[in-house]
Amino acid sequence: MTDDLAQRFRRLSRTIHDLQQAQGVLDWDQQTMMPRRGMTQRSRQLAALATVIHDKLTAPELGEVIAGLEGQGDGLDPLLAADLRELRRERDRAVRIPEELVAERARVCAEAQAAWEEAYERNSYPLFKPHLERVLDIVRRVTAALSASREGVGAYDLMLEEYEPGATEAQLRELFDGLGPTLSALLGRILDAPREGRPDRELLRGSFPIAAQERFLRQVIERMGFDFAAGRVDRSVHPFTAGTMHDVRITNRYREDYLAPAVFGMIHEAGHALYEQGLDPERYRDPAGGYCSLGIHESQSRLWENLVGRSRPFWSFHLPLLKQVFPALAPIDLDAFVGAINEVRPSLVRVDADEVTYNLHIVLRFRLESALLSGDLDVADLPGAWRDQTQELFGLQPATDREGALQDVHWSAGLFGYFPTYALGNLYGAQFLEAMRRDVTDLDERIAAGDLSPIKGWLNEKIHSQGRRYLAPELCERVTGAPLSPEPAIGHLERKYIALYKL
Repeated sequence: MTDDLAQRFRRLSRTIHDLQQAQGVLDWDQQTMMPRRGMTQRSRQLAALATVIHDKLTAPELGEVIAGLEGQGDGLDPLLAADLRELRRERDRAVRIPEELVAERARVCAEAQAAWEEAYERNSYPLFKPHLERVLDIVRRVTAALSASREGVGAYDLMLEEYEPGATEAQLRELFDGLGPTLSALLGRILDAPREGRPDRELLRGSFPIAAQERFLRQVIERMGFDFAAGRVDRSVHPFTAGTMHDVRITNRYREDYLAPAVFGMIHEAGHALYEQGLDPERYRDPAGGYCSLGIHESQSRLWENLVGRSRPFWSFHLPLLKQVFPALAPIDLDAFVGAINEVRPSLVRVDADEVTYNLHIVLRFRLESALLSGDLDVADLPGAWRDQTQELFGLQPATDREGALQDVHWSAGLFGYFPTYALGNLYGAQFLEAMRRDVTDLDERIAAGDLSPIKGWLNEKIHSQGRRYLAPELCERVTGAPLSPEPAIGHLERKYIALYKL
């Protein structure tokens, strides 16, 4: 009986997974290849597919199968038990949301993403404002539906469950309240350091044809382990990664006058892609076979981008190759280059932020989206609130909407509660690297020789292949031997920047 139920469960759950992946391909195409006039058709397609997925999740047959397996008690295979836990949570959310709201959410968010792209290009928040109002209305209606049987659970916590199960707004607020002053104090020491000999990112400005950047970065991510037979790279307004296992899509953006955004954007997205390509090939379609959480996903991209990609060993190998592609960089020595890519300079744009100030960008967004969701901040007042928060945290004010309330695509997609996972990723990534160094004692020497395989191999074994068998806090403790702590990340930043700025 259990075997029959398990087979039915696999069939139903894998069909849902496959439909969700098809949904992701449509979204990828919208942001990369789709002609602008296709927006109306695409929003209908996404709404229709979202409805089909919702029907599958809420179908009585799936409920009966889940209940039947749960009734078997503690004798279930641990992997099947993890799959049940994950699909039960997803189904419980789905049954509380009316089908028409699911379709409306998909349509409104698809239209909002297209509107965001136009508003970003034209640097005009008023173009995006009515779409953000509709998205926020949808999100509030979704959380109202979810909270009907969850008395006392706040709207922000309900959104967080979708990205980081188990995390709460109160926990994040406590975490950020502790991180903020520590990072601000380190930032103050850095900004007060003597001007002479300071790192200077202006060394990375010049003329860098995009095709040449793409050729160089293809070599980099191939060395990281990205399999081009199971993935591809394209351009988009905002970098992202989509897909899984044998079909993983990276997108990146480029500037011809400044090298850093494309280099570190590509390494970041390749970190996401390697996670997806590193899942267990026998289980990636199962509910607990996919990525653990978005915080863990971000730990992979941030580990590769910052802890590896901005390190001296990495560039002792890659800088000579970069100079072959761009001979104008020939006069720059390794020390100057490493300083340039690690310069601390408060900036307006999150994706261009240095390691010290990055989490402050997340604090800003956390505060604003929490206020938007609760109704304490009106959509019309968002640009002004963004300016005020930027002044408070960075001593800067955006001069344009593109530098302020329009700089991220996330809210157009309804991803309220997503931003904190970036900060969690920084913390998880630093703690994972500490554990990796204990196991791979010659890690820096291997990186300096251009051998990045120990990193990928360790992550494949410890993180990727585990999927969602364990929730993020348990996975962290199993891998590192300790609960998640900000101390490894803070220690990394202090060691690195005390040496770099001679504090």
